Amino acid sequence: MQIPNRTIRRIEFWPVDIPITDPFVVATGARVVAENIFVRLTLDDGTQGYGEAAPFPEVGGENRESCLATLGRLAPALIGQPARDYPALARQMAETARSHPAARCGLETAIIDAHCRATQIPMWKLWGGADVRPRETDITIPITTLEKTLALAQGWYKKGFRLFKMKVGKDVQEDIRRLEAVHRALPGISFIGDGNQGFSREDCLTFAGGVRQFGGTMVLLEQPVVREDLESMAAIRRETGIPVAADEAVRSLADARRVIEQGAADYINIKIMKTGVVEAAEIAAFTLASGLKLMVGGMVETRTAMGCSFSLVLGMKGFDVLDLDTPLLLADDPVTGGYHYRGPLLAPWHSAGLGMTIIPQSGLTIIQ
Repeated sequence: MQIPNRTIRRIEFWPVDIPITDPFVVATGARVVAENIFVRLTLDDGTQGYGEAAPFPEVGGENRESCLATLGRLAPALIGQPARDYPALARQMAETARSHPAARCGLETAIIDAHCRATQIPMWKLWGGADVRPRETDITIPITTLEKTLALAQGWYKKGFRLFKMKVGKDVQEDIRRLEAVHRALPGISFIGDGNQGFSREDCLTFAGGVRQFGGTMVLLEQPVVREDLESMAAIRRETGIPVAADEAVRSLADARRVIEQGAADYINIKIMKTGVVEAAEIAAFTLASGLKLMVGGMVETRTAMGCSFSLVLGMKGFDVLDLDTPLLLADDPVTGGYHYRGPLLAPWHSAGLGMTIIPQSGLTIIQ
């Protein structure tokens, strides 16, 4: 098939504030509003693509102001470049702004979306289209009171969710009590314990033992300790028998190699906001080739960024655990089209690119 040689003519980006229905509290910080940025990119034939930057300062270090500045710095160099050269453009942006992956992700997603629309293929086909079917996501329960934890879990349970990703890592005994309350109230459920680097090795072992004692099913321990402590992650795997997922510990392909070499994880959590889209796909392929399993997640994102991540799931084989729920935690959905939710299921789309449109709002910056 002839790939269109369409060049980038115009890039627009604008900030968006989307309230979160319940405070998104993790071990390292909290969010009550998603302070994100949308990107719209136009090719020389008028084809448009969309992207999103979703910085989470408490996890990745970026904030919206730094992302806006980085977008303003990176976008001019993309004007006139062929969208089909998205891998090379992604590498160039990484060389220029390595420490700003969320900003780069917004531009990468928009370039890839526009390229796929110009080529008339869904984005998942770009990655192979190997596993195109509805997939089930977990649902995230933030760190909050026991009463609020139970109320949130019961609400999601009624909507069909059975895998609960519990944010933990601030108070190990309270974490155990919260999970036990949910376990006793809701039959047939399982847990992911996401420490967001908040546990010590000893606290994580206490937590895992407490969950085992009340009979809870823990399918994963996600990033229980600080990202540099790969020795403790390996020890937690050995001593608990629970699979460990590396999240914050993997922000690059080089990080993935270190984690795998040191036996520090069973899963690697792929997040395009940590690495950009192209490197995320490279990390996923490397992880599978190394014999580990894949999880996919995100920051506090709308269906734009999450749709890009879902395209990797549909395009590549091997994503066993999906944590693609944050659009369900937002008070508004500013996106039209694309994939949609049926309870815990994400239903694929079949139109070109991401199949989405977004109407620009105030604060628009135009680069052309």
